[in-house]
Amino acid sequence: MNNQRFSEELLSECPGLAKKVTENEKLKYRIEILKRSIEERNNDSGSTSLQANGNDVPAKQPKKDIKKDNSNVSYAKIVEYGNSFLAQFKDIFSKSIKETFEGIEEPAVIVETNNPKFGDYQFNSAMALSKKLSSLGHKVSPRDVALKLTEKLPKLQLIDKVEVAGAGFVNLFLNRDEIGNRIAEIYNNGVSLPKVEKRRVIVDFSSPNIAKEMHVGHLRSTIIGDSISRLFELMGFDVLRLNHIGDWGTQFGMLIAHLQDSFPNYLNETPPIGNLQAFYKESKKRFDEEPEFKARAYQCVVKLQSYDTDIVNAWKMICDVSREDFERIYRRLDIQINERGESFYQSRMVDLVKELDEQGILQEDEGRKILFAGLEVPLTIVKSDGGNTYDTSDLAAIKQRLFEEKADWLIYVVDAGQGLHFDIIFAAARNLHFYDPKEKRVEHVGFGLVLGEDKKKFKTRSGDTIRLTDLLDEGVKRAKAKMEAKRVEKSSDTYENMSEEEFQKAYEAVAYGCIKYADLSQNRRSDYVFSFDKMLDDRGNTAVYLLYAYARIRSIVRKAGVSRDELLSYLKNLQGSFPLEHSAEFKLAKHILKFSDCILMVLDSLLMHQVNCRNAA
Repeated sequence: MNNQRFSEELLSECPGLAKKVTENEKLKYRIEILKRSIEERNNDSGSTSLQANGNDVPAKQPKKDIKKDNSNVSYAKIVEYGNSFLAQFKDIFSKSIKETFEGIEEPAVIVETNNPKFGDYQFNSAMALSKKLSSLGHKVSPRDVALKLTEKLPKLQLIDKVEVAGAGFVNLFLNRDEIGNRIAEIYNNGVSLPKVEKRRVIVDFSSPNIAKEMHVGHLRSTIIGDSISRLFELMGFDVLRLNHIGDWGTQFGMLIAHLQDSFPNYLNETPPIGNLQAFYKESKKRFDEEPEFKARAYQCVVKLQSYDTDIVNAWKMICDVSREDFERIYRRLDIQINERGESFYQSRMVDLVKELDEQGILQEDEGRKILFAGLEVPLTIVKSDGGNTYDTSDLAAIKQRLFEEKADWLIYVVDAGQGLHFDIIFAAARNLHFYDPKEKRVEHVGFGLVLGEDKKKFKTRSGDTIRLTDLLDEGVKRAKAKMEAKRVEKSSDTYENMSEEEFQKAYEAVAYGCIKYADLSQNRRSDYVFSFDKMLDDRGNTAVYLLYAYARIRSIVRKAGVSRDELLSYLKNLQGSFPLEHSAEFKLAKHILKFSDCILMVLDSLLMHQVNCRNAA
């Protein structure tokens, strides 16, 4: 789904908007509803709720109904902690709180310490627990709270010492021998991740529109969605990557009508419409300016929805041309994704409307059938002309994914501007009992805009949206130029020994890696400035710096002159424990083992920048 869905839906519903006063008033009416609902949301006022009777007046309910009510649910159920320290410590302290103070609920706050004399990790919830107990008439000092809790803690090989300090801080000192054992285990057998209960996950991302080229607006959804999918796959989840493309609707009527005029023999000979974007603009111009063409375009829409053979063949032809362009970009970015467009849900939309009608929960509104599910902004399930909307298809998609695909998690990687839409869609799905948020994870993973270096929306100098193909080409061009400069300088033997084919693979990998990392290293909720110069910088938090760091580490390993067999023999003689005598060695070992906690954190937050352990809490 793209940023223009809501406005496009209104325009398709009101084709004579510029000329018809009544339709213009309807548009103003719905915009005013939207404004009021946003104001109510910001002012923490009430919201509406799905009614059992479609004739009832929508009743006010607390705003929490429209907000996702799964914020306190941890969906990643840990089976084995592996090298996770934070998760394990939080678990044992949470259990101790429940056993020591019955009926008291307080999260176990565990932080990593900065000063070694206070241990490696610290429990900081004693003060909050003391205040809560005091409010219930039980005066217990924070220090006594801490002492009581430590009595209930199990003995862990990971912990060398536990001490209560100051006003009630619990300091945890790690066992160096055990840390050494775990580092040796990583060297012997690779990184050990925590084991989490397997989930069936559907990730909805990228989602361009047929007949329109992918542009910079699709970049973040594609990169973030792919990375989230890779994370789930790393954890052994059953992942279905879905490309919910826009392949149905009014625009196909004008495209098919234009195809019939431009290439009358299209059924027998594939038309040369490689530049589908230009073809779309031509058809749109005719649609706006030629009444006869517009009428014929609507007829094509009706025939398409009736599955007329010739019209469906034309539709497939247009989709195939567009699909080829998408696939070229996905291959360049190494993206694996399964296409399932809006057309897939057409029959399911018919069934959904019938079901909602039979339940009597749709309301009539100037010829439309609407569904209230939260705020004053309703879902339009059936338009005044009898057609369905994005609301209908999205609701039908949720139902299909939960009941037919039997998914445990539904993750929608769509820009933050669609947050209100998803709030309402999810609320409707909950109220219709499609899912229980305590059992199923249905979540909108929103993200900010891609900005130019002027801090404005990233566009060309002429003001057009930047095509994703052009952006990738520019990245490759710049990466090649920078690496060729290094090659001329002969600053590295690596470049001299490369064949042209290897060199091309290298600069393309650097270009795509930099574009991906520049996005993933940002908090996705924020806008970020797109700068090739920063992306290709070999200093700072960039992909190039990480690649150079990796190359330097490999160089150190080679120059050390110690083979893997020799290291394995050395570890065997140590009986598995790696000595961590220097404080820097111990600090590095702990940092390496923090990867497990980073992974668990990101499974809950889906903030990919947290995989960078410097950002881990």
